[in-house]
Amino acid sequence: MTNPGTIRVGIGGWTFEPWRNHFFPSTLKQKDELNYASRQLKVIEVNGTYYSSQKPETFAKWAADVPEGFIFSLKASRFSTNRKILSEAGESVERFLGQGIVELGPHLGPILWQFAPTKKFEPEDFEGFLKLLPDKQDGLPLKHVVEVRHDSFKVPEFVALLARYGVAPVVAEHFDYPMVADVTADFVYTRLQKGSDEIKTCYPPKELKAWAKRLETWAEGKVPDDLPLIDSDRKVKVEPRDVFAFMIHEGKVNAPFGAIALQEEVGK
Repeated sequence: MTNPGTIRVGIGGWTFEPWRNHFFPSTLKQKDELNYASRQLKVIEVNGTYYSSQKPETFAKWAADVPEGFIFSLKASRFSTNRKILSEAGESVERFLGQGIVELGPHLGPILWQFAPTKKFEPEDFEGFLKLLPDKQDGLPLKHVVEVRHDSFKVPEFVALLARYGVAPVVAEHFDYPMVADVTADFVYTRLQKGSDEIKTCYPPKELKAWAKRLETWAEGKVPDDLPLIDSDRKVKVEPRDVFAFMIHEGKVNAPFGAIALQEEVGK
């Protein structure tokens, strides 16, 4: 078999006051926090792009601040996903993708389209939205991932739609939102949201090991046998996949340490 895909574990954002003098050294200047974080982690999910647009120069600066191989995942604009009729989001989607994200170049990872917990699955409208997501932006390949947070999406029809368009679901480990662990794209994207600030590594060692095994299984192109699937009868092609995992728990004080610990656990 060919080599497995790359596993990248990271956090959400890098500007967070409680990380100063905790994850970030006390001598580190705030302007150098991305530079530092990107050398401790392999990926960061950017939340700020969900709330407001950025300038091309900003994306270029981020790209220049991180090492080769580092990846940014961008959370897409809320104006694209927080709407009654998703298939009418074309202009908003174009505006988000055209704001200058191509300046990230090879550092651009999956684009996360997150939906409100109240948004229900309407097959025809949701497919209309998926049709709006292009494969490229100004020649730069794009990967798309959706985070749905309503139980109405837990139907095989939803999984089939994602597979048809090569879009991945967020594998969300959350106290309230549904988990969609079905593999529908050439990558896997998981958000681990049950971490605790009382634990230095967010998750207990036993759970970190369990997640490390799942990440490795996905990277090898297989499907973990200990996560629930919406469509368990569906066959998935065995081929290496890149895997992205994020520590995004509530307090997130120890999220960087949890991400580092899980990255170290992978491949043991």
